[in-house]
Order: sequence, then structure tokens, then C-alpha cells
Amino acid sequence: MTLLLSHTLDRTLSQWMAERLAHPQPELAWQLWCFEGVDARRAAEQQLARHGIRARVRSAYKPLVHAVLEELDTTGLQSLHLHYPLHADAAANRFMLEAYPLAAMLPPGVELQMEAGPHTSSYTLALRYQDGRTQSLQVFAPNRAFQSAHGGSGITPCGWQQAHDAQGRAVHDAALLTDYEAAYAQAMQAIEQHGWPKTEPFFGRLHIAMQLPGFEQAIAGTGETMSTPEAMHEDLYFSLLEHFQKLSGRAAGDRRLQPGQIVPDIRIAAQSHPLELTTVGLQIRALALSEPLPEADDGLPAAAFNPHSIAEADAAAAQLQRAPSLAQMEALVQPLFVAYGSACQGQSVQGRRIAATYKKGSEHPVVLSGGQHANEISGVTGALRAAVALAQQPDSHFAYIPVENPDGYDLHQWYCRYAPEQMHHAARYTALGDDLAYRDHAPWYESALRRDAIAASGAQLHLSLHGYPAHEWTRPLSGYVPQGFDLWTIPKGFFLILRYQEDWQPQAEALAERVAQALLQVPGLPEYNRRQLALYQSHSGRQPFELRRGTPCTMQVDNQGLSPVSLITEFPDQTVVGDALVFAHTVQRAAVLAAYAAWQDIVQTR
Repeated sequence: MTLLLSHTLDRTLSQWMAERLAHPQPELAWQLWCFEGVDARRAAEQQLARHGIRARVRSAYKPLVHAVLEELDTTGLQSLHLHYPLHADAAANRFMLEAYPLAAMLPPGVELQMEAGPHTSSYTLALRYQDGRTQSLQVFAPNRAFQSAHGGSGITPCGWQQAHDAQGRAVHDAALLTDYEAAYAQAMQAIEQHGWPKTEPFFGRLHIAMQLPGFEQAIAGTGETMSTPEAMHEDLYFSLLEHFQKLSGRAAGDRRLQPGQIVPDIRIAAQSHPLELTTVGLQIRALALSEPLPEADDGLPAAAFNPHSIAEADAAAAQLQRAPSLAQMEALVQPLFVAYGSACQGQSVQGRRIAATYKKGSEHPVVLSGGQHANEISGVTGALRAAVALAQQPDSHFAYIPVENPDGYDLHQWYCRYAPEQMHHAARYTALGDDLAYRDHAPWYESALRRDAIAASGAQLHLSLHGYPAHEWTRPLSGYVPQGFDLWTIPKGFFLILRYQEDWQPQAEALAERVAQALLQVPGLPEYNRRQLALYQSHSGRQPFELRRGTPCTMQVDNQGLSPVSLITEFPDQTVVGDALVFAHTVQRAAVLAAYAAWQDIVQTR
């Protein structure tokens, strides 16, 4: 083990309060923007008020959403007209996205209009009430300039401090480095300055542990949760991928990068509320993959599954309200492997067994897989349910890979033991740190199984089941919108991606149309898609995809694909549990069965 950093930082909110109390200046009105929750911020205001100090402490993370939640009276509201700011170094819709999910937060019937305003640092809100009252409000959105690892420029949310005298004149108005920002900066600096090996992988596992003041706040009625630990996880993980891409001389977004397994471990400090002189704890360790991660409290039920037949496996899978563990998955797929054997076998980077089963039939074959991106949980259960349904069709012909990325899946399970509501993108890729579908050289490890299954079955269609965040995905310390993933920053319903070799375009188009038509029959799905698409369009201002029968869809030529046609499904599943997860994997199952049935007709015409 190599310890790269072990450090503590003082809590910004406590330090700022101490400074105000040491130098009261009652003639001034103070404002602070920081990355803390409403309870801690109000406690600070009340404590200062008892000493005659006027202060307002606001959130630097999603300032407009917090202002609406904390300062806006929506009772009797008739309309809200929002002008969002523009900035030369930010995407035109950046502040529209940051206002998400405003359109879902307002009472039913309130007319919302959002349009671009001037190049300023504030949102402007004009409100009209049913009794004729009007109100105007400005919401400051503090940002600072930053540069990405690959040299791009942008702006990113930051701490800020203001003070005004009795005449309203600003006597202090400047950015303030908060503990949240400093923790990120120090972690990145320690890793960037370390003397890494010259070739990939650079480490077995990079474990970044933080204990931070912070908050997780659900927004009533929207299904959204604002989470500063989750946002830090996402920012660290993707920022480190960008750093190691640059270190390797790779282009930004190169999914072949194999740095090793990056594990942000971000938790809210136990004493972060009520107000304490909490320190921000940072520890970064480079580990061998064989060294275990710290134990996490097990919040998942230890349900045991032991189906004795394919029909029993079908019934058990249909009830799954949480992602099953690897052991549970092995039990659930056992009847399929007993019936059809292991056509292909392999081993993951961390030594986990991986296998595909193959049912040979008289129909045209397909390959079905889940878990390429291991935090996309509905695809794993959806593929299982589809496989057991196909197995019960006498002439069906398919190969099935239950979990393509077992190392990532195991890491996701570890994360879910202490933070099941978070997206956990660090579990997305393999233990080498790459996307297995993009691996282009030996050792192949788990990536070989897909090739083997397609070759063994002769399948010309690969059904690869995926998911994406079920709530907003942000990177608040590096521009807010996830670079390279801006299409997926907010949910937009069940999504289809068709990739095809150029001369297979007619078959891919026909498949997209047939599946989209079949999805109209899935109970609740058309309404679900309409609701999410409306919210997406309200806050993105664009639609960079087509709609087929109400289902978002993109078509992409891929002449390097392992199969002539691939159908990739995307359900907004990350963090969903309970009935919402059952709905998600029911939709995935329906898409597979529709695609399989359609393919039998489509491939005949070629």
C-alpha cells in the first residue's frame, strides 16, 4: 500500500462563523454561499443573530433550486418567468440544466417560462400570483473559472462571500474557497503530482476516502435527491479518468484507458450537523487489487434464492426489488446453466468466474447480455428475466451472459451497502478501469466472453441492456455538466440505441420501429416516457434524438461492431429500488422479447 495523502481541513461554515463573531461589524449584512445543507445553514444564521450579526447562508450547489425551496412562496402562484444567465465559457443551456427540476417542483397549473437572459451571474425570476400580486427576485449563482485536464476552459460553482453596508453598497464581494472545493483540489493535486509508472495500469486500486460536512436532500414530489457526497464521487471519478487519459497521451473520453480501479469513498462526517468544528478528513491510498476495501455497513437484505427450475427462476426474478448480489445471481441463473451448459467461460481481472450459456434452437440466434456497466442495475435483472422467458419458448436460439463485468458489479454492491441512493459511476467500468466493450488488446479477461458468445452462436444481433441515472447527474467542481455525457445529465425515459454495420441499416431501422411499436403496449411506459421527456425538454432546451412511437432513439453506424446489429437499451435505473426497479426490469424484458420476435422476421428479408 502507498499512502498518497492523509490530511484534514477545517470546516468552512464553522470557521466563517468564528470570524464573524470575532469581528461582529453589526452595521454590515453578510451573505455566504457554501456546500452545506439547509439545517446547518439556518443554524449558523440563528447563532450569529443571537450576537446581533445579520447573515444569510445560501447553497453554492444548485442555488436556484435552493432559493425556490427556501425563499419562494408558491401558494397561489399563477406564473413564473425565469431568465437564466449566460456565460461565454459555458454551454448555452448550462443554467437551464442547473435549474432542474424546477418544472416539476411548482404546483400543478403554474405556468413556467424559461428563457435566456443576459451574460450575468444571476437568475431573474418574475412571479405573478392569482390575487394579482407580483414579485421579482434575483438569485446569485457564484461561479469561478477553471481549466479541464485537456486544456478546455469553463466555469464551475464555488463558494462566495458578500457584505453590504446600511446603504446597500458592497464592501466585500469575492469568491471564498470552501472546504468542499479544497478537499477536491487537494485530492486531485496529490494524485496528479504522484510519480506513477510510465505505463498502464498505474495502480491496482486507488481508494480516495473523504469524510465531509454535506447534505442529502430529497425534493418533494420530484423523485430527485440533491447529494453533495454523490456529486463529489462523480467529480473525482471522472476528473481522474481525464487526468490519466492525459497522462497516457490519450484523447479525452478514450474508454480504452486502463488506469486501474478508481474508488471514491465519500461520506458525510458523523458530526457535520448540528454545527461542530468538524474537520474534513482526506485519505488517498494506492492499493493492490487483492487488498480488501474497508467494511461497509450491510444495508441490503440477505435474501436467499434457490430456484430449482427455469420457471421458478422466472418467478423469483420478477419479484426483485433490489439488485441481486453476485451469489444471488449465480443461484438465479443456475437452472439455465444446468439445462444448457457453459458454452463460453472466462475470468475477470480480479479472478471472478464469468460464463455464457447457449440454448441452440431452430430460430435465428441472438446474444443477450447485462452488466457491461455494472451500476446500471435494471439491465442485469431484465436480461435474466428475458433469458428465462426465451428459454421457455421451444424453438428459441440465444446465448446469454448474466453479468459481463463482475468486478464492477461487486464494487457496486459494496457501495450500495452504505449509499444505495447514489449513482456510483466508479463501478461502471472494469477493475482495469476501462469499458470492456472497448478493450483492444490482450489480456482480454472478461471482454473475451462477448466475442466468444457471438462466434459460438453465430448471432447477427446483440441485445445489450443498460441504464443511466434516474436523477440528475452533476459534476459541480468541474463545470457542473458531466463532460462528454451531457445527453445523460437528466432522465428522458426509456431510450433505444441502434448500432449497425453500414450495409445493415434497413434491418436496424426495421428493428427500431418494431421494438418502439411493441413498447407502446407495456403498461405505464408511454405515460412514463411522456412525463420524463417533457421535463427533459423543459430543462435542456433541445432534443438531440428522434422519437419513435414516443420512445427516444438514436441510430449510429458502427462498422467495427462484433455483430452486424446491436440494440442497446437505456432505462433510467441508477438508484431505483422497490416497485420502480420492478417496472424498470419489466420494461427491459419487454424490449428484449419484442426485439427477439421482430428479428426472426427481419433477418429473413436480408
